[in-house]
Amino acid sequence: MTSAPVGAAPKPAVPVWAARLCCLAAALIWGSSFFIMKDTLDALPPFYLLAVRFSAAALVLMAALWRRVSACLRPDVVVRGLILGALVFGGYGAQTVGLTDTTPGNNAFLTGTYCVMVPFMAWAVTRVRPGLKNVAAAVLCLVGIGLVSLSGDLSIRFGDALTLVGAVFFGVHIVATGCFSNGRDVLALTAWQMVGVAALSWVATFVAGEDLASAVWTPGVVGSMAYLALACTCVAYLLQNIGTKYADPSSVALLLSMESPSGVLFSVLFAGEVLTAQVLCGFALIFVAILVSELDWPFVRRRGGEGRESLEPAE
Repeated sequence: MTSAPVGAAPKPAVPVWAARLCCLAAALIWGSSFFIMKDTLDALPPFYLLAVRFSAAALVLMAALWRRVSACLRPDVVVRGLILGALVFGGYGAQTVGLTDTTPGNNAFLTGTYCVMVPFMAWAVTRVRPGLKNVAAAVLCLVGIGLVSLSGDLSIRFGDALTLVGAVFFGVHIVATGCFSNGRDVLALTAWQMVGVAALSWVATFVAGEDLASAVWTPGVVGSMAYLALACTCVAYLLQNIGTKYADPSSVALLLSMESPSGVLFSVLFAGEVLTAQVLCGFALIFVAILVSELDWPFVRRRGGEGRESLEPAE
């Protein structure tokens, strides 16, 4: 085995391209959850749904990752994992309750606004200012998500407002994951994160006085909950946390924003929604936004060595 040259930076365990692919895969999996969540809310109260979903995910991840979890059973890992869990609970709690008072399209669009928030939240923590292309890409992405997910008037109701609150929590969670994962096992953090979400969801279930006797457990509901717990929680959060650790926050936010258009696409394929010209324009804008964010454009150059970007012809 050869060693790295003295002074050379160690290679990351996961290449940047693979980390970005993890984020995209997580977004597509989460996109498939919108119409499933909406249908399942007809059978289960919102906090009870989250409690069952994340309890199952916590049990699966703790069992599958126990060697890694037990190997780093330290307060700094446990506490940070539980903090991440509290942020996820804030996001999902607001989003899920909001979904009972808004449409899946509005829910998807307003959740997706965290892609605009993340670079600025990261700026507050890391002091690294978002580049001009990141700002432009975020604006394009926001407009594209709106075209895909919204129809009719743009009025904000209670469910929409709650969904926006959830988006703030999701944005903070992305930045916090990037900070907390440095020097720590990201898989162990993910397992403790699920424990935190599950515990807070059970507390919220009883504090809100949800009627558990009204829950309807049909085979379809059981199947939906299994998919939400295993694919949309265990697998997707592992992918997101790995991606967040090894990719930059701006790229992470924009790739995860694919959750909204993919949510509409799955609704078209499996719930019979009609794909309009407006939706197609939205897909195009989001694709352009990702290209703007991910590619190095020859007409964008940096000034002064301070990370600024300007739209000037390259020399």
